[in-house]
Amino acid sequence: MTTQHTTPSAGTTRQAWAGGLTIFAAVLLGITGLVGIFRGIMAIAEDEVLLTTPDYAFKFDLTSWGWIHLLLGVFGLLVSFGLYRTATWARVAGVGIAALVIIANFLSLPYYPAWSILMIAMSGFIIWALCVVRRDDGSLT
Repeated sequence: MTTQHTTPSAGTTRQAWAGGLTIFAAVLLGITGLVGIFRGIMAIAEDEVLLTTPDYAFKFDLTSWGWIHLLLGVFGLLVSFGLYRTATWARVAGVGIAALVIIANFLSLPYYPAWSILMIAMSGFIIWALCVVRRDDGSLT
């Protein structure tokens, strides 16, 4: 009597990776959104908490920065819930929100350079994780 060992097919492994990357992107987008909400509330409530640079080319009022980060955070958090259900609209919106987060953090780079670089890197990983999964069967490209 011989026993056969079955190995998972390449398609199953690819689908598992694709699902894992989508969950990874959802978690990162949720964290990014939650931190953006807190950062926005902090800037709106107390302007003196954030640092300012007087001669910055993209100078905004700190309350404006607060509203920008608050809105991006709320939308990012909402889209992250859609990513848990692997909705196509959530993947597209997730890439868009992550791109806007990159732009907002690039513009606020002189205020908080280390934090902005971290948020840019996280958003880059979100975009990568959402773009590497194919739409039709959920497998990796």
